[in-house]
Amino acid sequence: MERGNVTTPFGRRAMTLGMFASQVIASEIDSQQPIDKWKLFRTVCEAKAVVGVSDRALAVLNALLSFYPKVELTSGKGLVVFPSNNQLALRTHGMAGTTLRRHLATLVEAGLILRKDSPNGKRYARRDTKGAIGDAFGFDLSPLLARAHELQTAAAAVALARQEAQLARERLSLCRRDLTKLIDVLRETDQTSNWDDLQSRYLLAVDTLPRKPGLAEIEPVLKQLDALRAEVLNQLEKLVNLENSDTNDSQNGCHIQSSHPDSSTESEPGFGSEAVTFSNSRQTSDSMAVVQASNRTAIATDAASQTETPEVTRGKTHRPPQTFPLSTVLKACPDIVDYGPGGKVQSWRDLMIAAAVVRSMLNVSQGAHDEACRVLGPEAAATVLACILQRSPHIASAGGYLRDLTRRSMRQEFVVGPMVMALLRANPGSMALAS
Repeated sequence: MERGNVTTPFGRRAMTLGMFASQVIASEIDSQQPIDKWKLFRTVCEAKAVVGVSDRALAVLNALLSFYPKVELTSGKGLVVFPSNNQLALRTHGMAGTTLRRHLATLVEAGLILRKDSPNGKRYARRDTKGAIGDAFGFDLSPLLARAHELQTAAAAVALARQEAQLARERLSLCRRDLTKLIDVLRETDQTSNWDDLQSRYLLAVDTLPRKPGLAEIEPVLKQLDALRAEVLNQLEKLVNLENSDTNDSQNGCHIQSSHPDSSTESEPGFGSEAVTFSNSRQTSDSMAVVQASNRTAIATDAASQTETPEVTRGKTHRPPQTFPLSTVLKACPDIVDYGPGGKVQSWRDLMIAAAVVRSMLNVSQGAHDEACRVLGPEAAATVLACILQRSPHIASAGGYLRDLTRRSMRQEFVVGPMVMALLRANPGSMALAS
């Protein structure tokens, strides 16, 4: 950083170490990376809890960005906007002057903008003989451009945490519904069971949840409810097996009893003892055949009842387990590493955060990404986005390609493995390392 580029605030406002640090960060801008200002603004909105700004402060930042004439932010001296307080108030829908100044100070403290005060504290720009802006005094937007990657990573982490909490709430809702109805079935079917104890344990577990639970509150309760649901399902399966066994025993008894008395010798006296022997053996063989057919039917019924698990009755989408290690995915798609937290990908969570950053960069809609996570699973969806990034020069529409792969996966026509192996084969060095 050049020392001549350091600016201090006008008047009684004191210079702080944080202001100096923001100016140092703003001076370290990648000149080859222009960014759409409105996409960057939406990223800041997504990560506002991490950045530490309110929605009113974001409204002021939106107004400041509207004074920048270009759509993309690029490095240089032209990132200074110099609107008056009256113009800012108009574009913030009539915000009061004291409120406006307070939120401007909040943006400066958060390191999103810099003050570049003139000698007299006014905001203006000097133009050269050709009409181009030379020196401008006002608010510098350079910190936004300098912290773009940091803000994208923070927004991706917030989005991932929100998605995990949403999935946990869905699982909790399904588990509570299942337990309520399964305990009712157990109570109506077997009055001698411990359904009252199971219901008391269920109520005790859910009573600890707050009105709007977070992921930290949901996970321990979900573990308790999962164990309780497995116990209830076990008891119901025992009841079903017991009923099937009683039914099979009663059927076998009916078939073994003979409905033909040994009176054939009296009605057919001309056949003698040989006729009696033939009739008895035929009746015995017929009874055994019926018993064997009944047993085969009972076994098939038991197998079918054991196959119908609660997961199938709820209609959940079955996702195959992750078969590729993370190191193999990173060797096949090395470009995704640069978008991880701190420029590193050391876990599947880091890969999902990097995939969320890449999603925004490739103009993939949030809906397409959420649908891929639901059908493929979060890890497989992140792997697919890493592969799309690796092949991005050859893909015209990343969002359309991701939606097509999701639809093919729903029809059981796509798996992630061949895509990863194709990228490994395209890079012989990576293939050798992976092997």
